[in-house]
Amino acid sequence: MAVENRKQQLLSRIATNDGHGENSPYFHGWDAYEKNRFHPTQNRNGVIQMGLAENQLCFDLIEKWIKENPKASICTPEGVNEFKEIAIFQDYHGLKAFREAVAKFMGKVRGNRVTFDPNRIVMSGGATGANETIMFCLADPGDAFLVPSPYYPAFDRDLGWRTRAQIVPVNCSSSNDFQLTRAAVEEAYEKALESNINVKGLLLTNPSNPLGTTLERETLKALVTFVNEKNIHLVCDEIYSATTFTPSRFVSVAEVMQEVEHCNPDLIHIIYSLSKDLGLPGFRVGIVYSYNDAVVSCARKMSSFGLVSSQSQHFLAALLSDEEFIDNFLSESSKRLAKRYRFLTEGLKKVRVSYVESDAGLFFWMDLRRLLMEQTFDAELELWRVIVDDVKLNVSPGYSFHVSEPGWFRVCFANMDDETVKVALNRIQAFVQTGNGTTEASP
Repeated sequence: MAVENRKQQLLSRIATNDGHGENSPYFHGWDAYEKNRFHPTQNRNGVIQMGLAENQLCFDLIEKWIKENPKASICTPEGVNEFKEIAIFQDYHGLKAFREAVAKFMGKVRGNRVTFDPNRIVMSGGATGANETIMFCLADPGDAFLVPSPYYPAFDRDLGWRTRAQIVPVNCSSSNDFQLTRAAVEEAYEKALESNINVKGLLLTNPSNPLGTTLERETLKALVTFVNEKNIHLVCDEIYSATTFTPSRFVSVAEVMQEVEHCNPDLIHIIYSLSKDLGLPGFRVGIVYSYNDAVVSCARKMSSFGLVSSQSQHFLAALLSDEEFIDNFLSESSKRLAKRYRFLTEGLKKVRVSYVESDAGLFFWMDLRRLLMEQTFDAELELWRVIVDDVKLNVSPGYSFHVSEPGWFRVCFANMDDETVKVALNRIQAFVQTGNGTTEASP
């Protein structure tokens, strides 16, 4: 025992704690999938991955563009002349063409109602790195950010594991489909102060993960007003901003801050990424966009630890600068997301499964409360194990999203082909109709 304790002391607190969150059911479901992956011909009884928010519905459009634009890559005969300039050292500001293309793309996604300054574009290793970077800039160890619940499970890791900042959940209720209100934020803020917690800001995910809903303009204005009144920061994670698939329009904090009287821009920050909107998580493109000069300066220095490769920047600068392609991609992506969402949700209605109506995102929030043995999170996790182990579907339990009510599950729908999603729907329908798991998954 003494030897073991000595080994523990040789490592840092970060190396020996569980703050990364790998023990969450959110990640355990992934393990079940990795051990027994579904395949339409080779393993039809395998687990279908519905716990990964990945957008694979428009890869054909990007692949076609790549074939038609070989100069975009330095690893082709057509593009090799650029190899030396891209391969040599680049500073952490990033390629000028890349920053300009990202800024323009961010504006286009928001209907060109706002513009973004390329000089405020700070790179990071995906949205994970961007969220951690903004926390390092804004919070000291022990400081807190208010985060509406349910929220993305990995925020516990991204926002607090290495920064040692903490999350104070803002509990939202199924009574209004988990819509965020200023009153709920006020209540969480006051309780935190009563507990002697130093609240440094509010973090919003808009569109929401896991709800797949967008914040209404008036709600967002009320929250911008709130942070200005309290003189705390507002971080808006807008990585799903181009995944809207209904006529309702995504409203960015970049728009709303211009409409709020006496808004202090130093308090407003945006997190962005190309992982969801373009379906390119493997490129690890995260963006910190702040209206605060000191934050931009600090974040840029920190970006040295998680830069986007120059090769990726070069390729993406070309892709994003092709306006005809981007316009078509965004339009087609919206249509395909809407079609996939309708297919699954209409299928669920046939077996009386309800859900929160979504207008964006790569998932929806499914209500299985009536299948719980009792209204507890233990019962939710028991139901989830049946769904993963017997029904062979990896959906994510609400418990891992810190929701205040048991019985909710996030269902991802954009990371599989049409055949697989049909099998998944058949399995859900068969399970709900029988009311319990089966030892064999439906084909």
